Amino acid sequence: MSDLLRGLNPEQLAAVTLPPQHALILAGAGSGKTRVLTTRIAWLISTGQASPQGVLGVTFTNKAAREMLTRLSAMLPINTRGMWIGTFHGLCNRLLRAHHRDAALPQLFQILDSADQLSAVKRLLKSLNIDDEKFPPRELCHFINAQKEAGLRASAVEAWDDYSRRRVEFYAAYDAQCQREGVVDFAELLLRSYELLSRNEPLRRHYQERFRHILVDEFQDTNVLQYKWLKLLAGGGAAMFAVGDDDQSIYAFRGADVGNMRDFEREFKVANVIRLEQNYRSHGNILDAANAIIKNNARRLGKNLWTEAGSGEPIRVFEGYSDLDEARWIVEEIKALARDGHARVEIALLYRSNAQSRVLEHALFSAGLPYRVYGGLRFFERQEIKHALAYLRLIANTDDDTAFARVVNFPTRGIGARSLELLQDAARAAGSSLHAAIPAVAGAGGAKLAGFAALIAKMREAADLPLPELIDHVVELSGLRAHYQNEKEGQDRLANLDELLNAGANFIGEEGALGAAGEEGGQTGEQTGELRADLASFLAHAALEAGEHQAGEGDDALQLMTVHSAKGLEFNVVFVSGLEEGLFPHENAILEADGLEEERRLMYVAVTRARQRLYLSHAQTRMLHGQTRYNLPSRFLDEIPAGLLKWLTPKAGKNGFAAVAPAPSFSGAPRRSDADGNGLRIGQGVLHAKFGEGVVVNLEGAGQDARAQINFGGAGMKWLALSVAKLTPV
Repeated sequence: MSDLLRGLNPEQLAAVTLPPQHALILAGAGSGKTRVLTTRIAWLISTGQASPQGVLGVTFTNKAAREMLTRLSAMLPINTRGMWIGTFHGLCNRLLRAHHRDAALPQLFQILDSADQLSAVKRLLKSLNIDDEKFPPRELCHFINAQKEAGLRASAVEAWDDYSRRRVEFYAAYDAQCQREGVVDFAELLLRSYELLSRNEPLRRHYQERFRHILVDEFQDTNVLQYKWLKLLAGGGAAMFAVGDDDQSIYAFRGADVGNMRDFEREFKVANVIRLEQNYRSHGNILDAANAIIKNNARRLGKNLWTEAGSGEPIRVFEGYSDLDEARWIVEEIKALARDGHARVEIALLYRSNAQSRVLEHALFSAGLPYRVYGGLRFFERQEIKHALAYLRLIANTDDDTAFARVVNFPTRGIGARSLELLQDAARAAGSSLHAAIPAVAGAGGAKLAGFAALIAKMREAADLPLPELIDHVVELSGLRAHYQNEKEGQDRLANLDELLNAGANFIGEEGALGAAGEEGGQTGEQTGELRADLASFLAHAALEAGEHQAGEGDDALQLMTVHSAKGLEFNVVFVSGLEEGLFPHENAILEADGLEEERRLMYVAVTRARQRLYLSHAQTRMLHGQTRYNLPSRFLDEIPAGLLKWLTPKAGKNGFAAVAPAPSFSGAPRRSDADGNGLRIGQGVLHAKFGEGVVVNLEGAGQDARAQINFGGAGMKWLALSVAKLTPV
């Protein structure tokens, strides 16, 4: 046997040595797909079936492309520099550079990154005198990119009303501006490349004849236009070798279409479907749990992971009575793991949404455990949190110029660079703060600055509110909530702002009225004395937790990340936290078509990150928007066979709560009452004829107007009018 093929398992060997025909390789998590892809290319070249220049290899990250080229260099005595192996964007850039005239581009065209694109959109809005509050720049960027990723120019986009018509017109104007300036955004790279090949038959035929073997990694993550681009290049008879895992398709929100795999199998009449099911990463119990979860998805191509590594340890499950309790337990368990010799860098804490990191970060910070947030910012470093804290700092001290400069025009209120220049000059001349110098600025700019000062004054009038309510008031009054509601991907930022309310409520509950922290926070002078001490204390707490506590590169630190960020990574020990209905699976996804199946795929990805030990945890109560919310355990826990699980706390009963759990405590005053005239209470289990068993999570109103929000698990969250709903206590 060739040295190239030595060590491959039977399925890997079959995939690598397939004849030059279309093939679909269903590569399960940890099954060695990168090895198969790279060895396939090396085998084609070494057997003379392809030249290095006759292979097109498509990946989704530059890191994956570099790894493939490095491995190929080690396998074969060839120069890989000229090979067409790279990302969709990288390959399209290369194509357009080579044929810039045919693509109607200057030879040295520039590529706009996301920040550059946003800047270009803002510039165009200003030149067209379009209200950027009605048409937020970031939302327009998302709209334009979505149309391009669907393969649509402005002329092909349907407009249903005046608002959509104006967005389409802006898209056309943006395209014209980019063409004038000789620049392209990322989405344009693929669309321009596709259009070039579509209309230029000689060029298309050239590349179809050149690339006789097309190999695609992570095929489940392709979008509509990427698949069309691949079909175009394969249209001349090339053999397409598609590697992917439909069970790990988790990027629908980015436009990924898991249906491309089924379409490829049908449209290309794929005779060779090979399943790579032997896993080289995880122990058997972990894989059995993953298989049991994912089999509940109806629309999948199907495979079953297995390993020769043995069953390993049972999966540990913990139920906390609150999110704080869950975080404290995780910290104690990590300390025990460290004492047993586990490196912290090989321990990952996974969560469904970014907002969940705040409680975990606080617990780790308090325990002095080093950590790193992978693929994102720590909670108090996130843009929206820093904006909200800047407003709070101005309430505590209007002379805080750093906070003032951050939010004076965010959300945008028409205060331009010239007005700020005049303000800075006035402040320097008077030796005062920016806020104090506002009356010295005349004209329209001065009027807008005065409006900002009035806004801060109005916020300061509410400074005696309880801290969570003050934060909520500031987020609302500042316009931050409305601003992020207008962003296509603003839900994460809104969730983080909600979590800031929880941080305030938890801070009051944990710290009480702290006087010392006000001194630590550096708030001096009469203003601090006039305002609530807990505001100064909370700002000091936020500043301390936002300090230089993130571990540096190379440090033995815990890894915190969302499940989305964890894809492609693996760790010896994995904690998956927040496994509650409405959180994981997320309540928004439950109501969407295919939403629950994608959430289940996300859980499958989370579970298969673990090599040796897996922890699953959830909490009976969790703070949401400053209120205590009662949750049912995630359905995904019920989908794992009981024999694989080791419960570290008594298993939840039929109402979702362990009988021995301590009664949850409330921090702050919930907006809705715990009981109403109908006798129901929050946390009570009920039975509904249509929706089944559920738990009361909110109550509002009284008498005929009384209604209850009930978590029915699989049936989701429902608001029911108590005057007509027939609910039986259980």
